Amino acid sequence: MKVLCHTGIRRPCLMLSHTELSACVPQLNTPWTTRIPYFCEKRNDSITRIQYSIAERTYSSNAVDSSLSKLGATQSVRPERRSSSLYSRPSLLDMKNERIANRAKVYEFLRSIGVIPDELDGLELPVTVEVMRERVDFLHKLGLTLTDINNYPLVLGCSVKKNMIPVLDYLGKLGVRKATFTDFLQRYPQVLHSSVVVDLEPVVKYLQGMDIKPNDVPRVLERYPEVLGFKLEGTMSTSVAYLVGIGVTRREIGGVLTRFPEILGMRVGRVIKPFVEFLESLGIPRLAVARLIEERPYILGFGLEDRVKPNVEALLEFGARKESLASVVAQYPEIIGLELKDKLLAQQKLLQTTIDVNPEDFGRLVEKMPQIVSLSHSPSLKHIDFLKGCGFSLQQLKKMVVACPQLLALNLDIMKHSFDYFQTEMSGDLTDLVSFPAFFTYGLESTIKPRHRIVAKKGLECSLGWLLNCSDEKFRQRMTYDSIDIEEMEVEPYFDMNTLTKPRGNELYSEDDEDSDEDCV
Repeated sequence: MKVLCHTGIRRPCLMLSHTELSACVPQLNTPWTTRIPYFCEKRNDSITRIQYSIAERTYSSNAVDSSLSKLGATQSVRPERRSSSLYSRPSLLDMKNERIANRAKVYEFLRSIGVIPDELDGLELPVTVEVMRERVDFLHKLGLTLTDINNYPLVLGCSVKKNMIPVLDYLGKLGVRKATFTDFLQRYPQVLHSSVVVDLEPVVKYLQGMDIKPNDVPRVLERYPEVLGFKLEGTMSTSVAYLVGIGVTRREIGGVLTRFPEILGMRVGRVIKPFVEFLESLGIPRLAVARLIEERPYILGFGLEDRVKPNVEALLEFGARKESLASVVAQYPEIIGLELKDKLLAQQKLLQTTIDVNPEDFGRLVEKMPQIVSLSHSPSLKHIDFLKGCGFSLQQLKKMVVACPQLLALNLDIMKHSFDYFQTEMSGDLTDLVSFPAFFTYGLESTIKPRHRIVAKKGLECSLGWLLNCSDEKFRQRMTYDSIDIEEMEVEPYFDMNTLTKPRGNELYSEDDEDSDEDCV
């Protein structure tokens, strides 16, 4: 019977549920003191202890229930024992309070050095003052002041090792000079938040794809670091496409962007297109506008409403005629971007007091040489004194300057040599120079001397205008004439707008030719 008892309970003793024990054990009202044999002790220690506990107690149905309830009570208190364990973790509330305390210390440090942390709420910051001090010190080494940091406090959220150093290393490898880092970061501190692979490299590849030479890329970035924050499919692509659409040569795009990369950040509808259309309204053909942009792309940076339009009104106010505005702007596009009104007033006053130029004559003078608004007074006075010394009267001098304002800006030594030759070799009269003051604008060795010798050899007498105001080919034709055509004698030089719209050498073939060549390959 003992053997049967042991055999019956050894295997399922730990797997019986509470109800199973209640059903099987109620008949056992006598003490059960038989110990489980030794072969059961070879199993798991915990199982062995439980088996001994069962074997050494007197069981009844009530005893089983009591035992199980005690076991449940023991299990229910285990979490309390774990809370005091060495492996316990702080609660979420404790962690939150600790973060708040650390952030308060960081804020206190920033305020102590002059940084206002009001905009940093919600930004991930270092948990210790030491790490924040390291960031501030690194920014100081880059040349950024407390004012710069306060202008963009979010820079304090950039890790030195994860953000700042990789970005700066990449810029240095491109060729951006370390001496420009301070200005670079002052203008565009957001670059420190950028990913080299995701944000910076695609923009650099795009710039190179616009025919900007690799050696010019760092200069473009130094001049306009904000370009690193633009989306490729946004403003950059549309501005370039519009310029090509109005006639800017594709081969010139790289040079245009290199000299004025700010174009990449200009919106077509708000900036570029209104500017182009306004110049067209002055009488400048669209293709001529495109040529002006190729040569001086920075004119697109002149504010249309606050600078360009007021300057055009100033030109009209100071005597320039409306039909001449296109010529004025085409000759000197910079004039629409100057602080023009003050310059016009100063030049008008100078010429009025020195050679008695009236407002109407001043307008003609500006039409012929708009660059006069930028001339310094001292050189202009020297030229006026030289011409007075040549023997011209004040009235003659006024007529000469109004007809040829370049007299106030030419090289003074060259003017002296030309005048000496005119008097000694050409035996000219001062009235000839009054009639054609542009004589001083022609090269003495390249034009004046060779033509004068030919005319003198043929025994012809002609005006200075007939002699000089023509191309070399036209002059050779004139030398075949039996007589001098009176209609060609007094033609004054003038600005020809068509010079801007003539095809260039690199435009003699079409893009279709390029495509056909590629197809052949």
